[in-house]
Amino acid sequence: MGRSMGVFEALKGGGAAVALDEIEISILRSLAVQLLELIGPGAPEPAEDADPLAALFAEGSDGPTEPPSDPALARLFPDAYGGPGAGPKEDPQELRARSAEFRRFTENDLRSRKREDALAVVRSLDGLTPAGDGAAVLELTGELPLRWLGALNDLRLTIAARLEITQDDESELLFRLPDDDPRKPMVMAYLWLGGLQETLIETL
Repeated sequence: MGRSMGVFEALKGGGAAVALDEIEISILRSLAVQLLELIGPGAPEPAEDADPLAALFAEGSDGPTEPPSDPALARLFPDAYGGPGAGPKEDPQELRARSAEFRRFTENDLRSRKREDALAVVRSLDGLTPAGDGAAVLELTGELPLRWLGALNDLRLTIAARLEITQDDESELLFRLPDDDPRKPMVMAYLWLGGLQETLIETL
């Protein structure tokens, strides 16, 4: 096939391509579907003749103001203010108020965008037909490379939250887990997704 398995390579004229076998296709699709289920629905679509400014300020159109309780969702939708980067003189109560206000106007749109990224992955994989050697070449052009990049990043953040990974060096420690450790498959998926993400970035 002329391509390395599981590694994104640049396409002539723009875009990226990767060779995937049936198992890899199945795993990626399953992870993307689980991500869709985790994210849940975004904001409802406005009517075609709706005034966008009126819709923005309409009562009941606001998003949530509190961060998600699920650690994985908290990684995907973090507070805009506060956290490790906050200065020592920042008022925690003021930071919470600013974060709540920012979240109210942005989380629904962000949730919708993340859903679109994950859906792009599912649709791309649904169109693949492995050849006789059990592999298929996925070609991403147009906006798809960026859609995939967003989804791969979200998948890694989600898995990192489940594994309680806060830094990349911790993933290397988890890599040395014994094969019978129940976390091992999730760790391998995390590292594999990281390789896909890294090579896709290189093509861009």
